[in-house]
Amino acid sequence: MRMYDIIKKKRDGGPLTGEEIRFFVDGYVKGDIPDYQASALLMAIFFNRLNRDETAVLTQAMADSGESIDLSSVKGIKVDKHSTGGVGDKTSLVLAPLVAAAGIPVAKMSGRGLGHTGGTIDKLESIPGFKAEMTKAGFIKSVNSIGVAIIGQTGDIAPADKKLYGLRDVTATVDDISLIASSIMSKKLAAGADCILLDVKVGKGAFMKSMDQARKLAEVMVEIGRAAHRETIAVISDMEQPLGFAVGNALEVKEAIETLKGEGPEDFDKLCRELGTLMLVLGGITRDTSEARAIVDDLIASGRALNKFREFVRNQGGDPEVADRPEEILPIAKDTVRIAADREGYISELRAEEIGICAMHLGAGRANKEDTIDPSVGIVMNRKVGDFVREGDSIATLYVNRKDNLDTVIDMFRSSIGISATPVSRIEIIKEIIR
Repeated sequence: MRMYDIIKKKRDGGPLTGEEIRFFVDGYVKGDIPDYQASALLMAIFFNRLNRDETAVLTQAMADSGESIDLSSVKGIKVDKHSTGGVGDKTSLVLAPLVAAAGIPVAKMSGRGLGHTGGTIDKLESIPGFKAEMTKAGFIKSVNSIGVAIIGQTGDIAPADKKLYGLRDVTATVDDISLIASSIMSKKLAAGADCILLDVKVGKGAFMKSMDQARKLAEVMVEIGRAAHRETIAVISDMEQPLGFAVGNALEVKEAIETLKGEGPEDFDKLCRELGTLMLVLGGITRDTSEARAIVDDLIASGRALNKFREFVRNQGGDPEVADRPEEILPIAKDTVRIAADREGYISELRAEEIGICAMHLGAGRANKEDTIDPSVGIVMNRKVGDFVREGDSIATLYVNRKDNLDTVIDMFRSSIGISATPVSRIEIIKEIIR
């Protein structure tokens, strides 16, 4: 089998066989296939697309390219959750203890963030003492003993994805639905869960800017899950404006704790309860969504979800008192800057991506892999789209340590806000559910 023939076949619009796809993935990971041939095939795929069978095989081949996590020794149905990312997205901090409190084991591998703000691991590491590194044996033991563990993702999981994504990033072949879906789902399949819940973001702060794009991505990923015999559900949720109010690592941990107490922002609270409900359904607690939703509500109202968060943090070396005294335990920035409305009207835009970039410039995210995150800085929104403001009313508070670029950040933040003289409809957080 020759790589030349595979490239030519896809260039001419032909479907690749499973053997050809695996030959490519295996050869590229081993270094037998050079970047220039891999780039040529990626470009041919970009223009001629992969069909569903090709996409499913590519995903499985990428998942099989490295280490897979064997969760068979973990009791119960394991449900994994993945978000395509956005600004202020801290759902895993709520869902992991919430779902574990219902009796569904959560064995989650998460990454660090590159861009707006930190990833789930960065957020958790803003809790003093929290350790995200754990042996495989310790990981499994933790899940079996307390029902939940979240650790950093290793480079041994789906190495083909990491290598191919780096190549796609520099060859303008990132924006292909099948390649995006394969990238996401290969890591989910290798992580060993029995069922998968996907939170596909759509809007200005998301990778998928339109509902059509988001729906296509969700449908392809659900199809991949089905082909791999993993029950998969996708929720399409809004990312036109930041999720919740907090954007920044320690600030988001605090908001997650408030949400576990039933005191979180309306949009974030609603999304967490809906995702939690679907995870309970996937986990076999009940197939009745109304019953599952009632269980989720009770776990929050009774304090059991928050208790599980305490247990989870303690088990991984963190200070469990953060659940009761986050203002005292979590790091906090030295200074705050209030951003006020410059005129009366209705908030018509809070452009999520620009607000995320502002948070990154404050130090809450990484522009490069080597950058160090400041867990204490970020932004707390005081308004959502549709809210009425008078001139001088607070729209947001910036939490800052560095001042060298503060004027630039303030100007950028102000440009991300839209105020209309006429009423503006509120944004629905959940757009669609694809089963």
